[in-house]
Amino acid sequence: MNEIRLKPKNLLIVIAISFLLIWWLFHNNRCVQKDIDGANTSGLSHSNLPVIYAITPTYARPVQKAELTRLSHVIKLVPNIHWIIIEDASETTKLVKSLLVRAGLVSRSTLLNSKTPDDFKLKAKDPNWSKARGVEQRNAGLAWIRKNMTRDPSKHSIVFFMDDDNTYSLELFEEMAKIGRGKVGVWPVGLVGGLMVEKPVMGDGEIIGFNSAWRPERPFPIDMAGFGISGDLIMDYPEASFSYDAPRGYQESEILRHLTVVRDLQPLANNCREVLVWHTRTETPKLDAENKLKKDGQKASDDGMEV
Repeated sequence: MNEIRLKPKNLLIVIAISFLLIWWLFHNNRCVQKDIDGANTSGLSHSNLPVIYAITPTYARPVQKAELTRLSHVIKLVPNIHWIIIEDASETTKLVKSLLVRAGLVSRSTLLNSKTPDDFKLKAKDPNWSKARGVEQRNAGLAWIRKNMTRDPSKHSIVFFMDDDNTYSLELFEEMAKIGRGKVGVWPVGLVGGLMVEKPVMGDGEIIGFNSAWRPERPFPIDMAGFGISGDLIMDYPEASFSYDAPRGYQESEILRHLTVVRDLQPLANNCREVLVWHTRTETPKLDAENKLKKDGQKASDDGMEV
């Protein structure tokens, strides 16, 4: 068998080419991994992204953990977000605390509790009672921000009301980061108000109204998931809050009326032509079989477990 012998000069060339190939593969793999691990596709570096304060009211129900788990996965992928969860309870619960620990979000979150007064809860069960839930909890989140947000002109922030039963695209937070100081940014919301999409109506480069089928006469006929507020507005207008006295569907208008007017709203999401958030709702689970277990004197299926 003939042996292949390389001259010293050719051997050095082969070694050099092999080294360059190995370096290229290693470097390319690191770049790809960086993209997978969450490179910021908006072009903004983590250092100059505004802090997004996401306020999430929540309450105990069979799907609570499932809803918050799904939301936590979005939170983990968004840089510079601080998640404020407010439980409708007399004290914070082990379920939500454990969820934050397991998601690795303890350092990026604040857990509060603020119980809705019992008389409002009783009225809410009446079909003729049209008061919105979440008033107490959202106001508690705003109070925490006003107490803890740093008033630093060099640091920009955004406040967003992030309900736990919606579906959010990561692109929404990239758009949110574009909200200017002293501005309220708005965008379309899918599957809400009896429409495939509710959206601001544009005219001559500015918002002139909204397409809304449900109570279009509202000052701001917009869903809670359809706007973000510059943090300086929250600080400058302490009276901006939610109210039990607001009629059904008017909570958004109740807070926004203190902060802006329609013509000053900042259109986002490709001039309000893209849907990046959907008003989805988890179906209430049918648990009739659990009642049968109780009647038969058996333990609940989740006995000793957290679902």
